[in-house]
Amino acid sequence: MIARITRLLLLFQLLIAGSTYLVITTQFDALSKLTAATIAVGAVVFLRMLITANNFILASRYRSETPDSYRIGGWQACKLFAGEFRATMTASSWTMPFHFFTKREPDNPEGLPVLLIHGYGCNSGYWHSMSKALSKANIVHAAIDLEPVIGGIDEYVPMIHQAVEQLCQGTRSNRIIIVAHSMGGLAARAYLRKHGSGRIARIVTLGTPHHGTGLAHFGVGLNTHQMRWTATEQEGRASEWLRTLAAEEDPAVYRLFTSIYSHHDNIISPQTSSHLEGAKNIEFHAVGHVALAFDPAIQAQVIREIREASHHECTTGLRTTNLKPA
Repeated sequence: MIARITRLLLLFQLLIAGSTYLVITTQFDALSKLTAATIAVGAVVFLRMLITANNFILASRYRSETPDSYRIGGWQACKLFAGEFRATMTASSWTMPFHFFTKREPDNPEGLPVLLIHGYGCNSGYWHSMSKALSKANIVHAAIDLEPVIGGIDEYVPMIHQAVEQLCQGTRSNRIIIVAHSMGGLAARAYLRKHGSGRIARIVTLGTPHHGTGLAHFGVGLNTHQMRWTATEQEGRASEWLRTLAAEEDPAVYRLFTSIYSHHDNIISPQTSSHLEGAKNIEFHAVGHVALAFDPAIQAQVIREIREASHHECTTGLRTTNLKPA
């Protein structure tokens, strides 16, 4: 579904550029065709830049206080915007329309297999850059497409369960690791609530609104209602769905989680909504929301978490195997 939608949006943008080009060439004879084409493409790019800028503006209405050690200057802010814009353009115009996938298995796999779960309005193509990093690290990984796109988060649990079981069976592994972006982390928590943690060695979330986000008020679908955060960091309140999820979870399960997030996330706001009490929380800065899975430092951190969990699983299994009855 998302692949078709992004292809249609890409076609729409090409039509806008083409129409702009025709208007310029017919109304301004003095301009060369190259100049007209540059202006036409530039107009579409500028429109996309405005959309990204608007996300940062909306996020500022709900944002949490940035710790002094994570504050950035003007040049870093420009790099933050450029990185998020580049990631957004790459994902929506290239990887999600044309590079979605189900499973990638290197020749000499190492460690536990990984299931990638994307966030709101995305598909498996979002993980294209992360997938290349995982393949280079010889990590088997699969990905799923969460549908319906605007359905409730609980509706994704059956397909996650099926993907977990298929990955375990296909790799002959008893447990796997989940890496989830944004809403995908909430879907993973919903999966644990329903099926338990027997198959899961670690869950790594990237920019997941564990306590909601103010920008969900501007989204479409039941899932956006479930991700809402109302008011500010100090006075806010998570959605009823999020409060119910937290109330029904065993707090001990949070020890399975590593929550990676950025203090400059432009979609999850307040940004500290990604901080999950009882989990391993890793903070970054100067990285936007879509750019989280594209950032080399974050990719390296994810791989370290996968290897650490794989090593722990291996040593735990060996200790269990070597136990002798009294």
